[in-house]
Amino acid sequence: MTRGNQRDLARAKNQKKQAEQAKKKAASEKGGMSLSERKHRDAELMREKQRKKEEQEGAQKQVVN
Repeated sequence: MTRGNQRDLARAKNQKKQAEQAKKKAASEKGGMSLSERKHRDAELMREKQRKKEEQEGAQKQVVN
């Protein structure tokens, strides 16, 4: 047995890594939005932003005229 306890150390390190990944995945699923929900929210925000910009441009044109 030339490796000594390297195998055990590597196994423990891997288990810790797997546990952290599972914890992150569970946290993101629990509190986060799904991809489609996020896309819908972002699209609504962009529409609102575009509407406000158009209103500002319309107000500037009225001031100039």
